[in-house]
Amino acid sequence: MVGASLRGGIFRGVILIAVAAALLAGGVAAQAPEPMSFKGKIDPRVLVDTRNGATAHFMVVMQDQENVARIADSTHDRRTLGLRVVSSLEATAETAQTPLRRELARRGVSFRPFWISNSIAVRGDRSLVEWLAARDDVARIEADRAFHGVEAVTGHTVSSTGTGVEWNVAQIGAPGLWAAGFTGQGMVYANADTGVSWTHPALKNHYRGWNGSTVSNDYNWHDSVHSDINGNGTNPCGFDSTAPCDDQFHGTHTMGTAVGDDGAGNQIGVAPGAKWIACRNMDEGVGRPSTYIECYQFFAAPTNLSGGAPDPSLRPDAVGNSYACPPVEQCSTTSLQTAVDNLRSLGVFMAVSAGNSGPACSTVSDPPAIYDSSITVGATDSNDQIATFSSRGPVNVDGSGRPKPDLVAPGVSVRSSVPNGGYASLSGTSMAAPHVAAAVVLLWSAVPNLRRNVDATERVLEQTASTKTTTNACGGNKATDVPNETFGFGRIDVLAAYKAATSPTIVRSVSVRNTSVREGTVRAGIASVRVALNGAAPSNIRVGYRTVDGTAKAGRDYVRTSGTLTFSAGETVKTVRIRLIADKKREPTERFFVELRRPADATIARARATVTIVDDDQR
Repeated sequence: MVGASLRGGIFRGVILIAVAAALLAGGVAAQAPEPMSFKGKIDPRVLVDTRNGATAHFMVVMQDQENVARIADSTHDRRTLGLRVVSSLEATAETAQTPLRRELARRGVSFRPFWISNSIAVRGDRSLVEWLAARDDVARIEADRAFHGVEAVTGHTVSSTGTGVEWNVAQIGAPGLWAAGFTGQGMVYANADTGVSWTHPALKNHYRGWNGSTVSNDYNWHDSVHSDINGNGTNPCGFDSTAPCDDQFHGTHTMGTAVGDDGAGNQIGVAPGAKWIACRNMDEGVGRPSTYIECYQFFAAPTNLSGGAPDPSLRPDAVGNSYACPPVEQCSTTSLQTAVDNLRSLGVFMAVSAGNSGPACSTVSDPPAIYDSSITVGATDSNDQIATFSSRGPVNVDGSGRPKPDLVAPGVSVRSSVPNGGYASLSGTSMAAPHVAAAVVLLWSAVPNLRRNVDATERVLEQTASTKTTTNACGGNKATDVPNETFGFGRIDVLAAYKAATSPTIVRSVSVRNTSVREGTVRAGIASVRVALNGAAPSNIRVGYRTVDGTAKAGRDYVRTSGTLTFSAGETVKTVRIRLIADKKREPTERFFVELRRPADATIARARATVTIVDDDQR
């Protein structure tokens, strides 16, 4: 992320975050939040924002949430996958939200519904909040406050005279794929950011909405900034812009790193053969969770400029996410995660900036970088050293201890496009994330059978990254550990990934076997489920698993379990162990299931096993 304020291509220094933060908070952020109420449904920040008769923006998250992972696991055709997942999400949201939306409309309440996360953005007062929280169909009410999505680092303008392939593009191996005839052709890249100056010479010919003579912004551009967010009452692009426009500079720069090339020597982009689409999710660098979610929904199923006729077949292949939703600004995050998870289920590769809060440990702390479904990217310099500002793991803000970042890419002094046809050299993990997302569209153009398989793509990028070790002991890392909490698996190398993905490999299949177990009243009840490969693993093979209720229910009959199994080279068998919950109740035989999902470097021969629980209460 970067926040050097550029106007007309002129660098004007570091954004003064504190001043605007005070403006956005309006003095309420510093007040102590009231206790949780309605069984914890209401975020305390919403209670603060609606004190003393005030109205506020907040998100209403519905109880019913569609599980699209099963659809994604069983659907391999790209078009069918998009239609099935989006239709399922839309149907769930329509059923869950219709009664509430009717009542909100009757009350004259301003709201905007979303199916990507089955949530509704609402503006209202305390009485409305309490009425919503009392409803059984509402799961929780989260804050939808304005926050800074763009952090400040450094930057300066540079000459517009092209000098050929930029160092950062060469460092990750992109020209090697160009030489083999692959430039990202047939792929679509997207960013959600401050917008894009689409007429920039390095970007215009790569815009999906431009055919060389006329422009069509339907399905290619969306503006989720409908009114003032940052508090200054205006915006250089206006609101609800019907054409791509960058109200700052950030989005034009990150887009250039992905696909930019003016044909006159400014070879700034990783995948110049790809087309791009975009969504503005911030008002001059300031967004809300709802504006982020709105862009996610547009990417899942792009629409016309009126927001109608969504078409998931036009969704992008990869998205560069160079922004944050920082808890320090009291940003609510749960519904954001649902949207990110669902995009991944749609086969959209989500590369996310790690943040610029390094070098301390556990500074990967802002959504969406903290999510498991995000591919989180740190920043390196031209010498392959980690940038001092690049955030480190592990993720502790959610108590997960999740290792992050996943990968690193160039993010120091990266030259790219800025509005008004100029160029600037900027630093930040904002500059790193587009390298990874663009490398994916480059790789998918070269290896079509990887397209939409995010798990396998992530795995090959990790396995072929240029490994880097660190003496920073974050998360207990040793000096030889790879992956680690500084570099993740290492600096991305898309040429190495291409060679690995196209080399002859032994494809293994994995299966799971039924089992029967006693409940455990007489002896300890542990269900051991055998998972096997059809031959020794040639290298690390991973497969996810989870339990699914049948007549036996999690929490009553067994402990819900999920995770990932890794078969190391030479291994053929792994075991999933599930603890049973014993009781004294005499009951019939019950069953639940163990499902395999999202294999990496393998196929699934048998995805579901039945676990039969035999009652052994003494008669």
